[in-house]
Amino acid sequence: MAVVISELYRTTVGKKAVMAVTGGILVLFLIAHMAGNLKVFLGASDFNHYAEWLRTVGEPAVPRRGLLSVAEVVLGVSVILHMWSAISLARTARRARPVGYAARKKSHAHGYAVHTMRWGGVIIALYLVWHLLDLTFGAVNPVGHTATPYEKVVADFAPSHWYVTLFYVVAVVMVGLHLRHGIRSAARTLGLAGARGYDLLAAAVSTLLVAGFLAIPIAVSFGWVK
Repeated sequence: MAVVISELYRTTVGKKAVMAVTGGILVLFLIAHMAGNLKVFLGASDFNHYAEWLRTVGEPAVPRRGLLSVAEVVLGVSVILHMWSAISLARTARRARPVGYAARKKSHAHGYAVHTMRWGGVIIALYLVWHLLDLTFGAVNPVGHTATPYEKVVADFAPSHWYVTLFYVVAVVMVGLHLRHGIRSAARTLGLAGARGYDLLAAAVSTLLVAGFLAIPIAVSFGWVK
């Protein structure tokens, strides 16, 4: 079975399927993560309680952080497979056409999408590293690792730390563009490209996530959450 899966992954179709599946896992995570983050509008107590619940869910049947650690491993593996499949497919495409066409046949829209996915992926990867160091470990957070989750969020997006907010906004917008193109590509890979509904779904999901994630830094920056 493992040999069959390995051989399938070596094919272009297999790598595209892996990208589609791992992308779906990451989209579901983003939706759940956004919903949890929006609890910041309920106040410090509710938000901190939610953050603690993530670490204790399943107790005493499972150890503290048990389910959270499993989720982190699944997400980590999904990110690695997603990125590696994208890099591998890009290399395959370059080897198949090492010399460009004399006349550019690609549309501007297609070229824009490719550049968005490529550089957007780099920005998102850098943001993920910063996000872990900032809010998970507190290593680069202005109030340190001993502060509560609510205090970390408010400190991050304070007006004096506008550069952090700007970086966050750019990363979230890149996530939205990445999602919009990725969902449409996944639909094509899974044979669902014929329905225009998937284009609308891609636009709706990406817009919802961008709006949800940006609501928090905007609220903190304007003093609505403090």
